[in-house]
Amino acid sequence: MSFLSETWFIEGNIDFESKKYTLLAYLQRINKAFNDNQLYPQLADLIFHFRNLQNFKESKQLVKSQFPKKLTGIQLKKIRLIYEEMIADTGLMTEIEDIVQFAMQEMQSTVNNGTEFYDYVESSLSITPVGILPHQNEEGYFFLSDGSRSIKVYNYKLSIFQRTNDRFRSLKSHFVNEWTRNFVNTYESIKLELMKAQKSMTLPAVYSIETNLAFPVEETLLPVAKRCLVRHLSATLP
Repeated sequence: MSFLSETWFIEGNIDFESKKYTLLAYLQRINKAFNDNQLYPQLADLIFHFRNLQNFKESKQLVKSQFPKKLTGIQLKKIRLIYEEMIADTGLMTEIEDIVQFAMQEMQSTVNNGTEFYDYVESSLSITPVGILPHQNEEGYFFLSDGSRSIKVYNYKLSIFQRTNDRFRSLKSHFVNEWTRNFVNTYESIKLELMKAQKSMTLPAVYSIETNLAFPVEETLLPVAKRCLVRHLSATLP
């Protein structure tokens, strides 16, 4: 959930002091989430806004060449600018540049904190196959455990999508069930239960993802685990 609109720095009253307090309030909420060991969706939202400001700054020569205009919309993927004719206002452009510069400087340290936090969580994860893996591992299950006896089981499906000339892989998952690990409920026995319940997957790919961090699952462990599993699976695919 975004606390800032996509074009917050060029909307409404374009005033440095006003935008400064809007930004600082946003960063305060982001930093509070990080302090509470919650990475998502805050980190993704923060990085989106930081990159948006970078893209805007890089395109400022285009912006200047289009003045006298008023910026009314932006397509963030390609930074295509849409304008409305108005009286030239160089002061407005200077104010926007000051806002962007200040925002990028303030955001940078929070981005660094967030990415360091992400790296810390990622470094704690270990991914291990459970039993024999099939030749096709684009679909299967993963077990997520934070060092306690609780095992959260998710079904996953890896997909490929195209954006311009680049191919990207994404992983969709849904929660299946939760087991308490003991001498009866081992990873192997849980895998057998899943195979009996879903007979269309005769030999599913199953991975255990373990960490010793007791962090929030939905906001931190699960999203980081999914990104790591995408990278792990992608390394085995053409």
